[in-house]
Amino acid sequence: MDAAIDAAFREDMPSGDITSESVIPAGSRSEAYFLAKEDGVLAGLPVARRVFEKLDPSIIFIERFREGSAFHQSDKLARVKGPTIALLKGERTALNFLQRLCGIATATRRYVEAVAGTKTRILDTRKTTPGLRLLEKYAVSTAGGTNHRSSLSEMVLIKDNHLRRVGSVSEAVRRARAAVRPGIRIEVEAANLLQVREALAAGADMIMLDNMTVEMMRQAVALAAGRVPLEASGNMTLDRVRAVAETGVDFISVGALTHSAKAIDISLDFVS
Repeated sequence: MDAAIDAAFREDMPSGDITSESVIPAGSRSEAYFLAKEDGVLAGLPVARRVFEKLDPSIIFIERFREGSAFHQSDKLARVKGPTIALLKGERTALNFLQRLCGIATATRRYVEAVAGTKTRILDTRKTTPGLRLLEKYAVSTAGGTNHRSSLSEMVLIKDNHLRRVGSVSEAVRRARAAVRPGIRIEVEAANLLQVREALAAGADMIMLDNMTVEMMRQAVALAAGRVPLEASGNMTLDRVRAVAETGVDFISVGALTHSAKAIDISLDFVS
């Protein structure tokens, strides 16, 4: 969190806030509210709080909603009080984080609710904003989603480009098993049922069903018979995610949670 905030500060005020520092008296103090301009799901208030803590530890930050809770237009999400210049310096950085993370949480909650009542869990992906992955994945989990791998170092995921070079699923799994330390999971991306069968025979720990039809996914679920978790992936829109969940897959990964989430409109309104 601190690294992301520090980078944002360097970007936003490399030589200070010359507007606030030139027109606001040094001893001025103010109070402001984070005001929701539309409905959403909350994620990111701890990040906003930390923005102001780093600018001035004397700033008072009071959260009025809990992370992961729904809020509505005109709700006051938090109150902040302290030196006016510090509040102005942190305003845009705090809002950028908060609006972005609330947008991700809001999108995630819609997908989670769409598959409610099934066993399927919604996964995020690595399609994140560079430098903000952990914060964006935090927003996903806050809204009820499940985090997939956070980096290339966390687990093996053998995809189509790996298979083109290696030649077969079984050989790719064999090489990975021989190279990685015990306990590292190996997932295989399968584009067809033949590759599903091969991944099962090779001892993959998880199989991704890539861009399969709903009927193919049902057949893959029958083939796996619960031996390994199955992840559905590819063009997972809200319109079709329920039908995919009802095939019996364990996970549905949705890149749109992080790469296409619309920021929630939130403002910082000064009252003094």
